[in-house]
Amino acid sequence: MPESVEYGNKTLIISKDFGLKIDGSKYKDKAGILKDGFTRLLDVVTSNNVIEYNYGKKVDQSVLLQGIHVVILSEDDKLQYGVDESYKLNIYPKGNPNYAYIEAATVYGALHALQTFSQLCHFNLNTRKLVVSQTPISITDQPRFSYRGLLIDTSRHYQPLPMIKKVIDSMAYAKLNVLHWHIVDEQSFPLEIPSFPKLWNGAYSRPERYTVAAAADIVSYAQRRGINVLAELDVPGHARSWGIGYPALWPSKTCQEPLDVSNEFTFKLIDGVLSDFSKIFKYRFVHLGGDEVDTSCWNLTPRIRKWLKQKGLNESTAYEYFVLRAQKIALSHGYEVINWEETFNHFGSKLDRKTVVHNWLGGGVAEQVVKAGLRCIVSNQDKWYLDHLDNDWQTVYMNEPLTNITKPEQQKLVIGGEVCAWGEHIDGSDIEQTIWPRAAAAAERLWTHPDKLAKDPNEVTSRISNFRCLLNQRGVAAAPLDVPGRAAPIGPGSCYFQ
Repeated sequence: MPESVEYGNKTLIISKDFGLKIDGSKYKDKAGILKDGFTRLLDVVTSNNVIEYNYGKKVDQSVLLQGIHVVILSEDDKLQYGVDESYKLNIYPKGNPNYAYIEAATVYGALHALQTFSQLCHFNLNTRKLVVSQTPISITDQPRFSYRGLLIDTSRHYQPLPMIKKVIDSMAYAKLNVLHWHIVDEQSFPLEIPSFPKLWNGAYSRPERYTVAAAADIVSYAQRRGINVLAELDVPGHARSWGIGYPALWPSKTCQEPLDVSNEFTFKLIDGVLSDFSKIFKYRFVHLGGDEVDTSCWNLTPRIRKWLKQKGLNESTAYEYFVLRAQKIALSHGYEVINWEETFNHFGSKLDRKTVVHNWLGGGVAEQVVKAGLRCIVSNQDKWYLDHLDNDWQTVYMNEPLTNITKPEQQKLVIGGEVCAWGEHIDGSDIEQTIWPRAAAAAERLWTHPDKLAKDPNEVTSRISNFRCLLNQRGVAAAPLDVPGRAAPIGPGSCYFQ
């Protein structure tokens, strides 16, 4: 729901020559970001039906909407955390020629306005025309949180490039703005790293790999849709696949993770990977994982046990040493660091003060993180893990990131939230069904002003049902509403009642 919206009762017809004007805009669109967004708008609103533009002589030109006039107040199109995404959209049933009007602080706010406009258009089956009803329409809108994320996991199952791009497109429909790319894990390392070219020997197969150029293409594709890509390099656990190419990273051949804390080569390699990352992934943050670290291999390996004793460390303090050293490496490459919550739970006071703590284990963590003065992202698994198929959309919708956080200065430290589609049981065949429509429920929670959020999810049913059907119409395999995530419709019936 927008921050404010007003409707009328008149209908306008979309002209065959529907066009884009940018007169008076400071933004000159040299990179074509706005033009591409407008082209996508035309594609999605016209793709589901054959529009008949033969109006005849009786059509009053004043009811034809000739295009959209977009005025952007900033020349800058750099996409980064905290970019102004606000916009105003006005559609008046007057003027000759008549144009809808968008005003936005940045081109990315304008892209959101185009998405909103696309959802106001519908096909009139009687006239076979594309129309905008309930005009005049006046919308003022801006997001509640600057970080509105979706995690995909290409380490448990490889996702083909076209499917990743389809996910990015669908994120834009729901105004999500961060693709958290969990690229590698213990099972596979599919990304090319020029500094250490044997790392992707840990891929499942030769075809299931991402070149540097492919990764850069994903980043560019997302950026042109207003979406940042957050890359994750999970250390020191979840890294067994790294040792396929570089066995020296394993504590031993029989005990293969976490990464060897005693070996300087480990940190030299992390430095090289993050250096290569910095050339591709331009988002302010990098995710360094840090979760589910079973340190027993360190103690079971004689040479590491000896090193721990020499350094005056035990398994727990060595874990802290590793995470903090990895943080310093990331900071040296210009990144701010996101870590999973275990790092905070174990040694929160030692974390770099720029750290963003990523909550996943359960409720109450965000409250503790912001009390400690650190920033937080909320993804508690009992509500916002989409691979938990029993988390229905109502549960997702009612998950409030600011639960029990009442002080304004602490609320500001919750930078947003993220729904996670972990890939153990997700590949190209079912990723869209797993994500949608439940991710849309979180998208509203993260975008919409608290006063506009429904207190009862049943109040939202008709709107999320319509959005799910809209996704289907746009070629997105969103699952039915009233089944566990990722399931077939129960029986024959209308899309709007499934």
